[in-house]
Amino acid sequence: MGSGSARGLAHLGVIRALTDAGIEVDCVAGTSMGALIGAIHAAGKIDQLEATFQSFDWKKTVSFFDVVLPKSGLLDGAKVSDLVRAHIHADAIEALPKPFAAVATDIVTGKEIVIRTGDVIEAVRASISVPGIFTPLRSNGRILVDGGLTNPVPVSVARAMGADIVIAVDLNHEIVAGKNLKPLLNRANNTAAVPTKLARWMEGYRQTMQELKTRLLAREAPGSAQFSRWASTEEPLPNIFEVLLASINIMETSITRTRLGLDRPEILIQPPLGHIRFLEFARAEEIIRIGYEHTQRQLAQMEHPI
Repeated sequence: MGSGSARGLAHLGVIRALTDAGIEVDCVAGTSMGALIGAIHAAGKIDQLEATFQSFDWKKTVSFFDVVLPKSGLLDGAKVSDLVRAHIHADAIEALPKPFAAVATDIVTGKEIVIRTGDVIEAVRASISVPGIFTPLRSNGRILVDGGLTNPVPVSVARAMGADIVIAVDLNHEIVAGKNLKPLLNRANNTAAVPTKLARWMEGYRQTMQELKTRLLAREAPGSAQFSRWASTEEPLPNIFEVLLASINIMETSITRTRLGLDRPEILIQPPLGHIRFLEFARAEEIIRIGYEHTQRQLAQMEHPI
């Protein structure tokens, strides 16, 4: 299960489509958002998680912004850990009903770190730590960040866990060619020409970014004046979030392409999600539906289903 921030909600649709097709998943490996959903899938609580995300709007998304400037990331990630904890009633990965692995990256050595034992919340927290956005996690003398830096779609990890047939879900293949650096925020004032539902999404995204900016600027921290200039909607250059995320998108897309070329899964599922942005969790219903319908179509086209 690959990385993808809000696009990661498509994993919920993929899992549901596999279940409806009678395909039993024996083990789960996940990176970043794939690790978060993968851990909860391994715990057997995926239906409850889907219901949780279906209730998300921009205000709920903003509630997860536990700003911690000036540290080594803008967000602490404690509230994301609380979300996982609410759905997993096990402390250790070994206690989960299905074998599970989360992929993180050691920011000091640059090595891929596969976590298969220990605290499940810490494992997920490490795997989702997008550099510059979430603060890194210290664990066993290492400083861990997002596994997408080294293995965005962990096919190799699933094989190492003993999987004979690997179903890989890549959520990032369209994002660079899509709208990687054309934020909806810059178009939020031009909603007359778009459908009403999309206009509401765009307004929600604008409000989300505005609220995050307000929280960041509320901190009396060095550089807040400079951040104010970066965050200004009148500034023609992309803001710090857009630069960070666009850079990571480019890198993860390139790494994914290379690794999938070297270690090909038996089934590769790539839902069309290039139009979905980092924080658009309010579009959960649409994202889950795309993941479900795309997987259904792909399974129907297979000559020999699993």
